[in-house]
Amino acid sequence: MATLELDEVLMSIITHEERLDSEMILARHLESLLRIDPRLTKVHDVAGSFSLRNRTPGFAGLARIVCGQQLSVASADAIWGRLASRLDTVTAETFLAVGADGLQGVGLSRGKHATLTGVAEAELAGELDFEVIAGLPAEAAIAGLTCYKGIGPWTAEIYLMFCAGHLDIFPSGDLALRNAVADAFNIDPYPTPRKLAHMAAKWAPYRATAALLFWRYYAARRHREGLPV
Repeated sequence: MATLELDEVLMSIITHEERLDSEMILARHLESLLRIDPRLTKVHDVAGSFSLRNRTPGFAGLARIVCGQQLSVASADAIWGRLASRLDTVTAETFLAVGADGLQGVGLSRGKHATLTGVAEAELAGELDFEVIAGLPAEAAIAGLTCYKGIGPWTAEIYLMFCAGHLDIFPSGDLALRNAVADAFNIDPYPTPRKLAHMAAKWAPYRATAALLFWRYYAARRHREGLPV
């Protein structure tokens, strides 16, 4: 079988095969990614080793990501810590049971509280099934999450990467990724989300691994936290 044909078969198998949920799979995908685009070898040299940071799926996982929307990692962690402490166990049920009055002082904005209330109500009503979402192709999964007010593409993509293990997600709207790719490839100004998405298409079906690589590169170059969750 010709190399091109073999690559197409392997990509088809991978797309339907696994989740990015183990260090072994991450290492294998990184090796394949560097073979697809040898330019990334220099990025990896700067980034060094990196690992997964999988989060709990379901309402708790999404709630943690919503807490971090448009905030620094430190601020997001502080809000999440207070929310988790207040609820003890973060579920749709406990969130709705406590209500807005019970969450005063946690740090959730009115908009984020409304978003999580809508998501929690949808889950309890059977309209939102996180297991079903996790099993959908990326485009359909993103659509299934972004239909809820306050859940935009970035939030959906971060959830699918870190909570559902989708292997071919690249959050092109993420500012750290835009800065990292611009730095790595000497692009000025940094690429728009649309341009970055176009660039990232080259890294399919390992785009989640590429995102992890560039987040780590961003952190290494700036000596700071790179991952958004």
